Amino acid sequence: MCTTCGCSDGAGARITDLTGSKLQRVTEQQLQGLPMRRRQHEPAHSHAQVHGTTLNLEQEILAKNNRLAELNRQWLKDRNILLLNLMSSPGAGKTTLLEHTLRDLAGDLSISVVEGDQETLFDAERIRATGCPAVQVNTGTGCHLEAGMLAGALKQLAPAANSLVMVENVGNLVCPALFDLGERAKVVILSVTEGADKPLKYPHMFRASSLMIISKIDLLPYVDFDLDACIAFARRINPDIEVLPLSATRGEGLPHWYAWLRGQLFSAV
Repeated sequence: MCTTCGCSDGAGARITDLTGSKLQRVTEQQLQGLPMRRRQHEPAHSHAQVHGTTLNLEQEILAKNNRLAELNRQWLKDRNILLLNLMSSPGAGKTTLLEHTLRDLAGDLSISVVEGDQETLFDAERIRATGCPAVQVNTGTGCHLEAGMLAGALKQLAPAANSLVMVENVGNLVCPALFDLGERAKVVILSVTEGADKPLKYPHMFRASSLMIISKIDLLPYVDFDLDACIAFARRINPDIEVLPLSATRGEGLPHWYAWLRGQLFSAV
């Protein structure tokens, strides 16, 4: 949970299934059969409570999320579905990478996508334009997806057995790393326009991820980005993290990304 903004209240989340030209918008609570009720603001005196209650609330929310994540994980396992959680700062290139991946692997792998953003259907519409099934989760004020939101999205998406589901999480290098969705692996995408020191500034994200994609390497001649230092920083935080530099727009490194995806599918069987 964000201890400052309290954005873990998923009551405002909306899930939209883009099925052709028809938009089916439902709330996360409707999909899960949860009561339609926003959390009421606590009485004014609650703000004077002992600060330690913040930590207890965070632990309770994460524990609830982890229980739902385990249910997601079992649901996916029963259907032999591989789910990957893609995370990054806004603008790092997640959607562009997905667009190229979906077009290049069409007819080879069965893939569907869950898009996470605070507002708009823009990214899900871009994914739908590739011919891939997509569901958009709008989190409102929330800055990350949670296991309950994903459960509702999976019900709406109905991915095929023996397939791959890729989640494009809300652009944020902090909260998405804290919330288990039931995924097989977390993938962090870092663009060369952001700075090589990001793994040290946001260590939990890189510690939680199995793979770091360094995107937009076609821009390396034009930006001050030390590729070797970035990789070294990431491995200082997480010695086991795999690293793939690539440029989605030029195709450089994409074969290695596709090989990694196939490896994950093979190991999931």
